[in-house]
Amino acid sequence: MATPTEVTNVFYTTMMASLDTNVTHGPEAEQNVTSCEAWEEAHHLLFHLGNLFLAVGLVIPTTLGLHMILLRVMFMAGCSLFIAWATLYRCALDIMIWNVVFLVINFMHFFYLLYKRRPIKIDRELKSMYKRMFEPLHVREDMFQRLTGQFCTIQTLKKGQLYAVEDKTSVDERLSILLKGKMKVSYRGHFLHNIYSNAFIDSPEFRSTQMNRGEKFQVTITAEENCKFLCWSRERLTYFLESDSFLNEVFRYLIGKDITNKLYSLNDPTLSDKAVKKMDRQPSLCSQLSMMQMRNSMASTSDTDDVLNQFLRGSSTGSSLPVTQPNVCGQAYQLVP
Repeated sequence: MATPTEVTNVFYTTMMASLDTNVTHGPEAEQNVTSCEAWEEAHHLLFHLGNLFLAVGLVIPTTLGLHMILLRVMFMAGCSLFIAWATLYRCALDIMIWNVVFLVINFMHFFYLLYKRRPIKIDRELKSMYKRMFEPLHVREDMFQRLTGQFCTIQTLKKGQLYAVEDKTSVDERLSILLKGKMKVSYRGHFLHNIYSNAFIDSPEFRSTQMNRGEKFQVTITAEENCKFLCWSRERLTYFLESDSFLNEVFRYLIGKDITNKLYSLNDPTLSDKAVKKMDRQPSLCSQLSMMQMRNSMASTSDTDDVLNQFLRGSSTGSSLPVTQPNVCGQAYQLVP
């Protein structure tokens, strides 16, 4: 058994050896950790290709239509190459796992972008209306589908059936666009104008009663042919447009333009379908107000027959003359008592 003196000597010797080791090798070991005296060789080609794909994805210009899709494709390619490099040449489990996570995230986003760009199938009966009225105003197909797919119906009228009867049919219930056929608008049996396909049926009433509810149609609208029209519930359409400012502006423009076209038809009832379709003028506030006041004046004045005769004489006289929008406004305002 060792004596206390021998134990003390062994402990002292061990401590001195440890201190000598720290003095000799400590700075050198610390230098090897914090500095790179010898650089490793370049990594495998897969590593560099992965970084190249990432770089290409980041420099794709945002003005390119498929920018986000191409970006995700480049990121997925880069992550796949990193996974192959980490698995086959580095045997680094952590690098492989992180790149698998990135690959899954990019793939999910890529799939979502493709889903958003999927072709939207528009009903054959609505395709002509979309091409004519909404596509020129940059309304996307998915927006048009939401607009026409939830709270509207396609209805039909046979020749001679009535869409609205003056002083009886309420204007608060619906807003419609004629898809096929032709309708006639009359007041007390007197012809006013025709309504052709891809035009609103009751746009003046819709605009004039936005602030005053409970009113009745002041004209009679009759199907001249077998007609088919798209009909919105007015209340639900109004709520929907309030939640989508872009579509709300589109509807305001389309309704204003439709009222303007009806004003030209009132001024010259002999206009043909082709002539009406060529009217593509910016609606003005004057034209919208004059249309409403013209209809309201004929229903509210006690001398409505004289007003109607005056209007019909003016329209028949003006039918052979060039028509301009200021003249239409002036003529319609003269009908107000």
